Amino acid sequence: MTVDHELVEAAGRVAAEHSRGDEHTVAAAARARDGRIVTAMNVHHFTGGPCAELAVMGAAAAQGAHDLDMVVAVGSGERGVMSPCGRCRQVLLDYFPSIRVIVDMGGTLRSVPVAELLPGAYIWSDHQS
Repeated sequence: MTVDHELVEAAGRVAAEHSRGDEHTVAAAARARDGRIVTAMNVHHFTGGPCAELAVMGAAAAQGAHDLDMVVAVGSGERGVMSPCGRCRQVLLDYFPSIRVIVDMGGTLRSVPVAELLPGAYIWSDHQS
């Protein structure tokens, strides 16, 4: 599947325009199944805080976009596309098992299924009654 460059540009624009100090340093953009793009920023705090990917999931839900097809995170300061952390990979897999994630693989952007980023994953829904 091809990389959604409009999504990368949207996250990059938010990172460039709205990053602030150490509090907000990564933006995410997600494409909803209906074509909408939703964006959000991470919330860094010493106690932990939601990564941009988790924040964009909440923003999407608040806008009624409950089916997400693709997501990307972009760091401020020209850091470019960033891979999701382990927690975000797990949450993305649990909420959207078919979502694709845009990652930078050695200078080349690729769109990969989230399950490819989390081999041998714990599948939360398999353990629910």
